[in-house]
Amino acid sequence: MKYVNANDILPDMLIEELQKYVQAGYIYIPVKNEQHKSWGELSGYRKELARRNKAIIEEYRRGVSIEKLADKYYLSIYAIRKIIYQK
Repeated sequence: MKYVNANDILPDMLIEELQKYVQAGYIYIPVKNEQHKSWGELSGYRKELARRNKAIIEEYRRGVSIEKLADKYYLSIYAIRKIIYQK
């Protein structure tokens, strides 16, 4: 998250009102519910993990052992099993 100086984006009247509650501090302003993004949506990490998990499942179906998959993807055997047996 990037910090923005209130003086750069807010009208003076609003800044004065906010200063009644907070001065020289940080305020987190959450996104509206209808604009909220799920975890990993913005960075693309969710899609990256989905691709990795699909590859793990495909390799397992081709006969690669759980132990070898764990070594290859730097995951625990438990994590590989969880990916393979999901859904």
